[in-house]
Amino acid sequence: MAKKFDDLLKLAQLKEKKKISVAVAEDKDVLLSIKAAKKFDIIEPILVGNSDDITEIAKSIDFDLSDVEIIDERDMIQAARKATELVNNNISQILMKGLVDTSILMKQVLDKDIGLKTENVISHVAVFDVPTYHKIFLLTDAAMLIAPDLIQKKEIIENAVKLAHSLDIKNPKVAVLAAKEKVNPKMEATVHAKDLRDMNKNGEIVSCIVDGPFALDNAISKESARIKGIESEVAGDADILLAPDIEAGNVLYKSLTFLANAKTAGLIVGTTAPIVLTSRADDDEAKLNSIALAVLMASKGGK
Repeated sequence: MAKKFDDLLKLAQLKEKKKISVAVAEDKDVLLSIKAAKKFDIIEPILVGNSDDITEIAKSIDFDLSDVEIIDERDMIQAARKATELVNNNISQILMKGLVDTSILMKQVLDKDIGLKTENVISHVAVFDVPTYHKIFLLTDAAMLIAPDLIQKKEIIENAVKLAHSLDIKNPKVAVLAAKEKVNPKMEATVHAKDLRDMNKNGEIVSCIVDGPFALDNAISKESARIKGIESEVAGDADILLAPDIEAGNVLYKSLTFLANAKTAGLIVGTTAPIVLTSRADDDEAKLNSIALAVLMASKGGK
């Protein structure tokens, strides 16, 4: 099982290269990450956007485009549409967001004619490599679903479990987060945690271990769980953290990134192909790590 992002990159190098279409590719950090991923020999890029700007940026970062396909499209919406269509037509196996608003790209993803929608919810999964934790772990959902209900949380878990499996995490431990460890009818997150745990025990959520509710400390610290008398396979050893809502997920995501010196990556999942959709604040290393995740998930044929 991979414990660091370096392990994930090595794992991605063992897979067959994947084609990745980049929507509005004229962005320096995006092209830096594409250059690095190409050097690792894990992708074949198709860059969709303003070819003049793409070429100019590539020159500034010493990125040789002689064997890279570029589709010249100056209109941002049309570039996002063409990049998505490449994936829909199975010409590419991965979609990546470039210098385009998320709303524009997601509109194409949801388009009934050329989009990538499935029957499952579309959710975001972040992967973290934090010096203070003993392995990489996943956090979901910090970017897509604002206030997921119980069934949506079930599908968010299923999406994250598929990604975890592609990272060679065989039976991921899912910690359902809340503000406390006991079920309180007035706190919906704790009620959802119990219901999700029961779904897992009843075989409605499979190929993972779900437990909760957990406060964050119990999910990631065996000592904290011991002090509070919590006995669980998941406590202190979580592979997946399920946030109660987007605010909690987003705050935790950014706290880890900016205060805990975490390395990060992220994907949009629940679609017919993985989507690399990172924040503009994410550097080229985070984007490279996200591409590696996408290659691993695409190698599993993963939705």
